[in-house]
Amino acid sequence: MENSSDILKQVRKIEIKTRGLSNDIFAGRYHSAFKGRGMSFSEVREYQIGDDVRDIDWNVTARSSMPHIKTYEEERELTMMLLVDVSGSRMFGSTTKLKKNMVTEIAAVLAFSAAQNNDKVGCMFFSDKVEKFIPPKKGKSHILMIIRELIEFKPQSNKTDIATALRYLTNAIKKRCTTFVLSDFMDVDGESANFEDALKIASGKHDMVAIRVYDRRETSLPDVGIITLKDAESDEKVWIDTSSARVREKYSSNWITLNGVIDGALKKARVDSAFIATGEDYVKSLMKLFKIR
Repeated sequence: MENSSDILKQVRKIEIKTRGLSNDIFAGRYHSAFKGRGMSFSEVREYQIGDDVRDIDWNVTARSSMPHIKTYEEERELTMMLLVDVSGSRMFGSTTKLKKNMVTEIAAVLAFSAAQNNDKVGCMFFSDKVEKFIPPKKGKSHILMIIRELIEFKPQSNKTDIATALRYLTNAIKKRCTTFVLSDFMDVDGESANFEDALKIASGKHDMVAIRVYDRRETSLPDVGIITLKDAESDEKVWIDTSSARVREKYSSNWITLNGVIDGALKKARVDSAFIATGEDYVKSLMKLFKIR
């Protein structure tokens, strides 16, 4: 059990690293990637060459017999929500970092980037239920509190139900916000993702972004003889012989299928995503994500 002093040291260490990244690397990138996602209607004016035809107000155009478009103002105050998966699978990692560690750092970078943009930041921890909800607020002390929770939070359940978290978000946050779901997204039943319908609804209301964190050992097995594998969410254990090429091939094939189902669900819901491995440089992945938006 970590004491308060150890946790404060971890918070401070993460703050120094992630706040520096937010200031030096992501300065302006977050704002340019997510500005305009929170827009309020301003007025209607006549269409001018070069205007986006998607902004045409057809009702006014019909009444005036002249094309008119809606203009918008960027809302000064935007909101970011971090939906963090705290199920048992987050405690896996074959490198120097667990999936939990990667999620914590990435969430901190995103939170400081939003704070630098003077946005509110909220957080939700979920397993197969909503474990904790932190309402959106501004300020450094609020961000540090979220980071501390990311480090020390102990969930009541090890299972995963992403749909429950998404439905809670849809009901709890009425105003459109930018939402990052940080998870391995291993909530799949056969060839379908259990969260697909809830994600489509949530992405229709909010600007949803998926941060998929995985470990490379989940994609393939080394040839190391007979080993025990344990399901972190059900505690079920199985013995497998990794010296068998057929076993290793089946393991890799299962990952490819799982990955395809998750990727397909995100694309159907039109949700942008970043795919980040433990021990990987997540800065490049986030920069690429910001660039494509």
